[in-house]
Amino acid sequence: MNFDSFFAQALDGLREAGNYRVFADLERHSGNFPRATRYRADGSSHDVTVWCSNDYLGMGQHPDVVAAMKEAIDRCGAGAGGTRNISGTNHSHVALERELADLHGKDSALIFTSGYVSNWAALGTLAAQIPGCIVYSDALNHASMIEGIRHSRADKRVFKHNSPEHLDRLLSADDPSRPKLVAFESVYSMDGDIAPIAEICDVAEMHGALTYLDEVHAVGLYGPRGGGIAEREGLMHRIDVIEGTLGKAFGVMGGYITGSKDLCDFVRSFASGFIFTTALPPALAAGATAAIRHLKASSFERQQHQDRVARVRSLLDRRGIPHMDNPSHIVPVMVGNAAKCKWISDILLDNYGIYVQPINYPTVPKGTERLRITPTPFHSDADIDHLVGALNDLWSRCALARAVA
Repeated sequence: MNFDSFFAQALDGLREAGNYRVFADLERHSGNFPRATRYRADGSSHDVTVWCSNDYLGMGQHPDVVAAMKEAIDRCGAGAGGTRNISGTNHSHVALERELADLHGKDSALIFTSGYVSNWAALGTLAAQIPGCIVYSDALNHASMIEGIRHSRADKRVFKHNSPEHLDRLLSADDPSRPKLVAFESVYSMDGDIAPIAEICDVAEMHGALTYLDEVHAVGLYGPRGGGIAEREGLMHRIDVIEGTLGKAFGVMGGYITGSKDLCDFVRSFASGFIFTTALPPALAAGATAAIRHLKASSFERQQHQDRVARVRSLLDRRGIPHMDNPSHIVPVMVGNAAKCKWISDILLDNYGIYVQPINYPTVPKGTERLRITPTPFHSDADIDHLVGALNDLWSRCALARAVA
């Protein structure tokens, strides 16, 4: 077999379908988020405004976070020194896990190298190690959750997205004596909709099922201390495992789970994705701790964030630019064509200094291609006007349908 020919043909197919991913070469400007420099292949560069960052609150640039990371490097050096089991546990890790447990009102927490790894390792371990476990997974759960469940080889049932009724039917159809785990998200990252957490908990509790909630797109952003949707709705005590990330609203890197002392210790003791990987550098842990502490005490960033989101939606509505209506901070501008979505993204970057990645299949279903816009507290009125004006121009040039008021 000619392997390179096989690879090239597969990549050509992605290009022809408009689904080939191109990474923009960006350099963020310290202290000037969301500004960045974009470098072209020809060696030229120009300034851009980033409109698709998951650093939702700009905490990756916050002075407290930057200072904590610099101080940790000066104090501890660059790396962790190994896995957590072999010389890699640093006091910064212990402090971070205490901060996370407190954030979610849990006994314990366990940090991982990313949110993907925390889902994969925790779900994979729980579902594999609990004898006879059946996992009930929301139809739109993230790839990391799906991979963790698949890796566990446990029996799996997929319930209709955000449907407690369908979940109840599936749970009712199975042997009541078998252990059960319900896995779902709070804010879904592509559509921006929010799960009916209370109703799902009602069903899970009725069937004695463990609940596992992914809050990666909600932590830092919702709740009086940034604990997520479950905190906002007073439901954290009803969730057995709350999983989150340190790489989005907290602005750094890493993932985590929180739960009972024994549950977290169980995952720590049996999860290969935790045991056999190098620990987070102490500086990252220190930076994340600083971000969490700040957002526990400050609601300013969350209030500004929601104000910016509302302004973007309002101006899109005025121009008839179709965007998916949802109650979260994620603004999916619907294009519905992979090639046009990629073209709009390229023109925005090249001609308007606006960076927003196209979201195409397989991340979203074919025919629902979109620009996933994520306003931040630091996008000015002028930034928003420029974005919506550019989209208005390109909508006309592409002859795309407008939303009807």
